[in-house]
Amino acid sequence: MKIRSPKNDREEIILPPAMSNLNTVYSGTISSESGDEFSITNNIADLLVDEKPYTLAQSTNHWKITASIYENLWRNRSLSILTGEPFPIDEEKKLLIEWVNPLPDGSYLDVGCSTALYARALKKASPKSEIAALDFSKQMLDEARMKAEGDQTDLYLIKADARVMPFFNQTFDGLAMGGTLNELSDELKVLFECRRVLKNNGVMFMMHLIKSGNWIGRMMQESAEWGGLQFWTIDESNSMFKRAGFTVEKQFHKGIVCFTKLRAAV
Repeated sequence: MKIRSPKNDREEIILPPAMSNLNTVYSGTISSESGDEFSITNNIADLLVDEKPYTLAQSTNHWKITASIYENLWRNRSLSILTGEPFPIDEEKKLLIEWVNPLPDGSYLDVGCSTALYARALKKASPKSEIAALDFSKQMLDEARMKAEGDQTDLYLIKADARVMPFFNQTFDGLAMGGTLNELSDELKVLFECRRVLKNNGVMFMMHLIKSGNWIGRMMQESAEWGGLQFWTIDESNSMFKRAGFTVEKQFHKGIVCFTKLRAAV
């Protein structure tokens, strides 16, 4: 996989294919022709060069306990809890695959991947496609590596800031983001980056939470906002997507959970 150096956006770096084979531990150094060097440790490429202050919500992603329980105790049950009705994780994965439609010769990115739930699902659906999973948390990526190895799933795992992604323009055929949007402190910048690295007419699958329509839910969300979470109405969300260079192709919501299929505007 070809990436862009975080230190010089004109410099190219090649990620070794062996890095994505998670059955075998791979560690080493990658560099650009000009000498920008970055490490790969336990199959995770560390391309985060300028860490910035985190909100409380973001900081919890750096806790090992959060990473270890995130998927099994929360993510697999979260949509049923948030929608107030049965919503199994397999239904979410089915929608992801249907909307992204990963192709064997395609390349796809899971943005703010946490434990790479979406990346693993995309790879399982299209084993010959090239899948990358990006997050700023080493703890989440460590957990993602273990789960992907257990699933026999090959991924490129990248530690980086989604506000300045280490990819060239129009690298990916499709993107996916699940729940991360609400945790961002610079959401428009991340969405602009998503549009930049997505090919013209490429697709992006988005799952995010919208503002609650009842006062109890709104009070709970306002409390969560103190920790750095953000919530928007559907209209506010769609306005933000449009501003970043996307068009809404499909969308539906259950309770406060919203699924949106975005198409890169040309």
